[in-house]
Amino acid sequence: MAAQGGVLFQEKVSRLLSRENGKPVLKPNRPLVLKDSVANKKPKKGEASCITEMSLLMACWKQNNFVDSLCSNEVNTFYTCVHKAEAARKNKSEQSNVTGGRLTPKQATTLLKRFPNLRSEI
Repeated sequence: MAAQGGVLFQEKVSRLLSRENGKPVLKPNRPLVLKDSVANKKPKKGEASCITEMSLLMACWKQNNFVDSLCSNEVNTFYTCVHKAEAARKNKSEQSNVTGGRLTPKQATTLLKRFPNLRSEI
């Protein structure tokens, strides 16, 4: 079934590129062939975490002339928040690696170089 769909698609593209009815409908400026590599884009960074705890800690430091012993409660709160955020981020990255769904650009390029596309047009 998939092979039949591919054949139908190739027939449609060749019909659009043919000069049967005068000018071709499609006028490609590049060959209609996929590249053997993928752009190497880095994944987006997540949003910042523990901002409120950090701002409370800095406000406490400012009120107490940057003495750590007077702000020990805020320091502990900030560090626990950071540890929870790191654990959540690590857990999320492990889940995304296990379930997958998408290849990294490096993995996709490796596969495309391993199995290159045909270099001729359709």
